Parts: sequence; structure tokens; C-alpha cells
Amino acid sequence: MIKFIAAALWIVAVTLGAVFYSFQAAANLPATEEQKPLLGGLDYVKTDVISVPLLKGERVHGYFLTRLVYTVEPKEVSKMSVPMDSLLIDQVYSYLYGNPQIDFTEYEKLDLDGFRNGIRDAINTRVGSKLIHEVMVEQIDFLTPDDVRDNAVRQRESAAAAAVEAAKPAEATPAKAH
Repeated sequence: MIKFIAAALWIVAVTLGAVFYSFQAAANLPATEEQKPLLGGLDYVKTDVISVPLLKGERVHGYFLTRLVYTVEPKEVSKMSVPMDSLLIDQVYSYLYGNPQIDFTEYEKLDLDGFRNGIRDAINTRVGSKLIHEVMVEQIDFLTPDDVRDNAVRQRESAAAAAVEAAKPAEATPAKAH
């Protein structure tokens, strides 16, 4: 019995020594570096689809559709009195109308980096601090008025076909006699 008590005391002493040593070793570790901005600490915010009609003269030339993701520091966003989405949508409109040389019909000439950086820089300049770190494009489309019209016609035709199909009387099946 005395052997069991001595072994239990030995195990308790070794465990306490190991815990004490681990706390002493952890206290001597150097302080960790502050997290890098792109490795953590930023919020990724996704916008709804932004639709901007592009006008040439008095006619709608097409519709620019995009869905953006932007990275911001949560502390900076909490200081804002205007919702971030409203600010971003305003800058997309301002950028597209302020740069009439952008031609979405020629995808090869579209400067996507210039578009993203232009929006980011314009918002940061407007706010007066580095609020947005990066703007990423999740979706970008350009629809001509003909594309929109064709899509509307296809939707009407499919809705009409579904209505006709639903209106057809079900074929009567004879009831089984028992």
C-alpha cells in the first residue's frame, strides 16, 4: 500500500514539475508579430449585382453588370456614417461615367486592373484613409439592349409554355372496380 502512495506522490510531483516548466518556457517566448493585413484581420464583403446603364448620346448602349468583393478593416468600417455598399456603388457609377473611353464590347481592351484599382483609389481618396485594401471582381458582364430584349422574350415564351402545360386537363384514367 505504501508503494502505491509513493508512486502516486511521484506522479503528482512529476506532473506539477512539467506544468511549471511549460509555463516558464511559454513566458520566455518572444512576442508575436502583429498580423499582416492580407493574412488576417480584414473583412471580405460581397456586394449584390450592380447594374449600370451605359449611355451614348440619348440612347442606352448597354448595361454593365458586376458583383464585387472588397476587403476592409472592420475598425475603419465601424467609423463610417455612410453604408459601405452605397459608397462603393456610387464610385462604380462615377468611375464608369467619368471614364467614357471604357468600351465593354471589346473585352481584349478592357483594363480590369485599372478598373479595380481606380475604384479602390477613388474611395480611399474620398474617405481620406486607406479604407479599402483590395477590390476583387466576382462577376462582370455587359448586356446590349438586344440581349436584354431577347432574354425577356425567352422568359415570356417559357412562362406561356408552362401556363399552357398547366392548363391541359389531366387525362382521365378509369377507376378500378373492386
